[in-house]
Amino acid sequence: MAEELVLLNFFSSAFAMRVRVALAEKGIQYECKEDNLFDKSPLLLEMNPIHKKVPVLIHNGKPICESLIIVQYIDEVWNDRSPLLASDPYQRSQTRFWADYVDKKVYSAGKRIWLGKGEEKEAAKKELLEVLKTLERELGDKVYFGGETIGLVDVALLPFSSWFYTYETCGNFSIEAECPKIVAWARRCMKKESVSKSLADPHKIYNDFVLDAKKKLGIE
Repeated sequence: MAEELVLLNFFSSAFAMRVRVALAEKGIQYECKEDNLFDKSPLLLEMNPIHKKVPVLIHNGKPICESLIIVQYIDEVWNDRSPLLASDPYQRSQTRFWADYVDKKVYSAGKRIWLGKGEEKEAAKKELLEVLKTLERELGDKVYFGGETIGLVDVALLPFSSWFYTYETCGNFSIEAECPKIVAWARRCMKKESVSKSLADPHKIYNDFVLDAKKKLGIE
């Protein structure tokens, strides 16, 4: 019997993009259902009643929520294809540490850049750049955070590169000028079709989501 796989998605969600990249890396076919963050579907509310947000992966009728959990679930279920985590327990722990670091640091700083004003925005810019410089040190001279192949940390961080244009436009600064290795890494990743076809266009994020969201929230 064919497996039923449905992704509840929103185009600009960095967290949903993670799942799209992971599925593409493994060559997994799925149905994508776009949701509306300002008018959530009954299916989303049914499948994720706790957090009520995307992404949700529905595998044979069973929902899996929270992006890093979903990505690791995908890696475990389809473990014979392009593994995202090493087999060594210590290496896996370090990978999970850095993916968690990305989860806790990047989104919150970025959101305060495009929604914040004045001193709050300036502090968020400084915080984001410090986080990205820390990640640059962890990347070192490796091709990917996962080494020679894309891994969990790459999948966790990559979608935020689609948001760099929004951060720079709203914050009036250059990420590449401050963190060239991160931008070069993102460009390397974008050469992979699994990445380029899974990430949202940066200008579309800004023009079709960010400007609309700011208007709805009464900002600027």
